[in-house]
Amino acid sequence: MTTLFLMVGLPGAGKTTRAGQLAEGHSALRLTPDEWMIPLFGESGADGKRDVLEGRLLWLALEALRLGTNVILDFGCWSRDERSAIRWMVKSVGAVCHLVYVPVDHETQRARIAHRQSTTPEQTFPISELDLPQWRTRFEEPDATELAGRDVGGPPPGWSGWLEWAADRWPSLA
Repeated sequence: MTTLFLMVGLPGAGKTTRAGQLAEGHSALRLTPDEWMIPLFGESGADGKRDVLEGRLLWLALEALRLGTNVILDFGCWSRDERSAIRWMVKSVGAVCHLVYVPVDHETQRARIAHRQSTTPEQTFPISELDLPQWRTRFEEPDATELAGRDVGGPPPGWSGWLEWAADRWPSLA
């Protein structure tokens, strides 16, 4: 069955390295927004354009799954709602979604980010030491039920479905 591997974790966890390994092992299309942002927009944040880019990459991922191609989404997906919406959409096109959580401790994360910024600054975005603890408080670690791929559940209150929620989160998805 066609599979979407959804990379989950904080910056510096090793998601992109693991995504590359999975791409080779599963003949999968790897979609990593970080590799698109700087060439397209000249910077990593680009004033909200990352959400637009992620929406188009998600749309492309769904199309590839429909065509029978395995996909790796290397987004990070910090929120449970993002992961649930993606899992629901993947299921809706007849594919399976496998969450690949890559945890990282603070010191390893800090060291990897510093190394990346010193060796390939043109391929990465700046991250300050102050960002790291703030991001950890915003990251919703997947639990055992989510990692096992069990029931997605319904969308957050006020949303009629996951597709509507996702179109709001990623404006270019629809």
